[in-house]
Amino acid sequence: MTVVTRFAPSPTGYLHIGGARTALFNWLFSRHHGGVFRLRIEDTDRQRSTDAAVQAIIDGLGWLGLAWDDAIVFQFARAPRHAEVALRMLEQGQAYRCWASPEELEAMRAAAKAEGRPIRYDGRWRDRDPAEAPPGVSPVIRLRAPQSGETVIRDLVQGEVRVANEQLDDMVLLRADGTPTYMLSVVVDDHDMAVTHVIRGDDHLTNAFRQTQIYRAMGWGVPEFAHIPLIHGPDGAKLSKRHGALGVEAYRDMGYLPEALCNYLLRLGWGHGDEEIIPVEQAIRWFDLDAVGRSPSRLDFDKLDNLNGHYLRQADDGHLLRLVTPFVTAAAGTAPDAAGLDRLARGMGGLKVRAKTLKELAELAAFYVRQRPIAMDDKASRILTDDARALLRRLADGLRELEAWSAAAIESAVRSFAEQAGVKLGNVAQPLRAALAGSSVSPGIFEVMEVLGRDETLGRLSDAAPPV
Repeated sequence: MTVVTRFAPSPTGYLHIGGARTALFNWLFSRHHGGVFRLRIEDTDRQRSTDAAVQAIIDGLGWLGLAWDDAIVFQFARAPRHAEVALRMLEQGQAYRCWASPEELEAMRAAAKAEGRPIRYDGRWRDRDPAEAPPGVSPVIRLRAPQSGETVIRDLVQGEVRVANEQLDDMVLLRADGTPTYMLSVVVDDHDMAVTHVIRGDDHLTNAFRQTQIYRAMGWGVPEFAHIPLIHGPDGAKLSKRHGALGVEAYRDMGYLPEALCNYLLRLGWGHGDEEIIPVEQAIRWFDLDAVGRSPSRLDFDKLDNLNGHYLRQADDGHLLRLVTPFVTAAAGTAPDAAGLDRLARGMGGLKVRAKTLKELAELAAFYVRQRPIAMDDKASRILTDDARALLRRLADGLRELEAWSAAAIESAVRSFAEQAGVKLGNVAQPLRAALAGSSVSPGIFEVMEVLGRDETLGRLSDAAPPV
């Protein structure tokens, strides 16, 4: 048997973090078993589905590296096929027409509510003669669901789950206007797409019982179900925007790397011993559903930041340069010129070990690409006192004569200068940092000077401490 999984989002908004984890688990499971991963866009809600949301889902999956197999299936376009199945069930006696009017259904709901009973359709047209149908009322088609016994799901995450069939009513398969319902559409699509494993959030667990009844009514094999606990906020409450239930594109814009986010999402509800750093190739080898827990996971930005910092440190400098350049443009307020890009490239090793996101990396790196004279923040301005500027002027005279422009040679020269001037090294290094970076924070100052080069370093020192 070829394992076939699917990710089936509704395009009514962005690809949120919970959906991204569901897609990841489906993708990993199919890849682990040498199977197929398919994408279906459930766009039957025509009022809320948008082209922009479809594109956001496609872009988000692409950014995460979760490539699907075969063409995307759009559910709305398959409505005739869904209706065809409902009509076949009608012919086979597995479904029936119901002419209950909206007023009858409302009265039914009100009576059940008043009596404290669950609100379910009472089956009034289940065995009634269609000849009694009222004029001018278009019928729906309902499933002739079993009324006794149990529907049992042996879920690969939740274990065996049962529901008494008397608790499930005869659901609508085809509305009065001929459009199929969600329950019918999902089952038909999963069957036609040869889906063997339905891996999704456990908020769909109750749907699985109804969908199983449709499979059995059609005589189709029921796929394996795996319902994953949802992601909660740090406080244990249902995840919301205040917790970080944002679209995948928001995480990208905050400067997270896709490989770090995938690693983080993998560890939200799945584990392999004490392993925390799990590259995607290793995840494919290890991933299976028996290691998915039953308890909700909690979003933890500190863990995500630490993971992202690890992947930043491990990333190729050239690759990071391409990723960080747009962030640097925003942080510096100007696009880097050729000289600025060169300094960024040469300084990347010292920058990436100090940042946890691309955004932080860009803020640290912005001084490398700014044009002279560079702006000073408040702390840098306070550091550059008259005495500090006088020190920098004297230091610059000595640096001009330095033969080798390397971090080691520069450090040696600055230490000798501080000793001859009778001051601590910090009394020289901090004004140097302020003058060269416009800030009190930067990579090692001697590394910075080597990356800036002799001319840029002396030029910035002259700007900060002009000759008198």
